[in-house]
Amino acid sequence: MSQKKFAGLIAALLGSALLLSGCGSDEPAEYTAEQEKAIVDRIAPVGEVAMEGDAIAAAPVAAAPAGPRSGEDIYKKSCFACHATGASGAPKLGDAAAWKPRADQGMETLLKHAWNGFNAMPPKGTCFDCSEDEIKAAIQHMLDSLK
Repeated sequence: MSQKKFAGLIAALLGSALLLSGCGSDEPAEYTAEQEKAIVDRIAPVGEVAMEGDAIAAAPVAAAPAGPRSGEDIYKKSCFACHATGASGAPKLGDAAAWKPRADQGMETLLKHAWNGFNAMPPKGTCFDCSEDEIKAAIQHMLDSLK
């Protein structure tokens, strides 16, 4: 294809694209109320900038748990991703053969490994807002699944 034909083809494609998109039209595009709302929501600011002394509405804060969460809650929140699938060698929930050598080390060692991280397991098993008691409860929940 010659350069002249190629340039003509590009010009024709550009012209068609402009006509199809409505570019150059003097009339504004019309949207339904639903489309308008979607546009407004999509371009709405995600936050506010406040200078010291400015009064701004405080964002709602999620209520802190009233007490320690159960071992099952912690397992479901942070442990299941690896301990339900066996990812990176994690012993699966209910797999007695995989848990036995670990359980034989005792709760103190299991808690130390869970708290500080061990092999592929990150510290606190990714439950960064967990207390030591909650981590211990999650371990106990996994050990209880063996019974």
